[in-house]
Amino acid sequence: MINIEEQIKIISKGVDEIINIDDLRIKIENSIKESRPLVIKLGLDPSAPDIHLGHAVVLRKIRQMQELGHEAVIVLGDFTGMIGDPTGKSKTRKQLSKEQVLENAKTYEKQIFKILDEKKTKVRFNSEWLSKLNFEDVINLASKTTVARMLERDDFKKRFQNNQSISLHEFFYPLMQAYDSVSLKADIELGGTDQRFNILMGRNLQQDFNIERQVAIFMPLLEGIDGTEKMSKSLGNYIGINESSKDIFGKTMSIPDDKIIKYFELATDIHPDKVNEMKNSLDENKVNPRDIKLSLAKELVRLYHGEAAAELEEQEFINIFQKKNVPTDIKELNITKAMLEAINKDFIGFLTEKELFKSRNEGKRLIAGGAVKINGEKLSDLSTIVLKDEDIIQIGKLRFFKLKID
Repeated sequence: MINIEEQIKIISKGVDEIINIDDLRIKIENSIKESRPLVIKLGLDPSAPDIHLGHAVVLRKIRQMQELGHEAVIVLGDFTGMIGDPTGKSKTRKQLSKEQVLENAKTYEKQIFKILDEKKTKVRFNSEWLSKLNFEDVINLASKTTVARMLERDDFKKRFQNNQSISLHEFFYPLMQAYDSVSLKADIELGGTDQRFNILMGRNLQQDFNIERQVAIFMPLLEGIDGTEKMSKSLGNYIGINESSKDIFGKTMSIPDDKIIKYFELATDIHPDKVNEMKNSLDENKVNPRDIKLSLAKELVRLYHGEAAAELEEQEFINIFQKKNVPTDIKELNITKAMLEAINKDFIGFLTEKELFKSRNEGKRLIAGGAVKINGEKLSDLSTIVLKDEDIIQIGKLRFFKLKID
């Protein structure tokens, strides 16, 4: 097993906070002495099962610890999911049915093994232990904390101060999540910074049950490709782990330069020493940020689509942007001759109908900004459009389409 300091260096890469580092050092030391892998817990509330790079931050950290010889337990919250995590919510969340939770859980399982080592991962449903608690057990569990402590949670505090309702069952969510750590005797629990209250409650509850307290590792939130807002599907600034290699590569190349290192820290498994070398090179202007970003895009494609796809997308990118060529696999837009006149009169409407523009307004904005080209020439005057067979329409830097007239 890898030595203590090297393990701590790898585990600490990109983290927001570890509580506490001394406990972690002792746990790793005992793990090495006893040839026993540490138990790493991650709780997932399966209410939104499509995973993007923002969700994958904690999964990548677990994979790094698996490479160090430790084992993961993914707790799919089929029981807690029927309550819904109130974290960050200004009102009571709608409860999911058992069927909805289990369906989402299946989708989660398929996705997490694109990141985690299946041989070193156990997937458990917390109904295994939570559904067996009787009312006496629940009363005993509730006695381990206070209403005042619950109201320390920022979301509960705000709702209480604003006279917004808090259902009693919501107080049980962090308690039940904490009880997962008791049942599993978790050594480490990971989560985003927004899970701080829940994870620390697990640490405290273990102590109440005379179990060695878990180390809490908090990962920062990853900004989306816009570089400002938290990565989110609703904001459209995400990179999904199930997206095509072309989309992952292209979207990565669009992130701001000042987020390159953060993406390397949180979204890849690159060794921290190598990440620091790249950071120093960028800080000292020894390297073009585009070249480091190219390495990032290639690494992300490699992680989710393999080495061959990563090499292909890199060459395709170089072909388009450095050699000024067009892609080799352009999607075709098939139309009839009868449609051509109408399309020439309403080019924006045609591309909106084909869902290449989200709306007519977006089409107007992209054309005005010079982001739409026909055969390599920027489109500026809609009245001059005369499309013909095999014309190449380009939208933005990476989307190319060939017109085919039947």
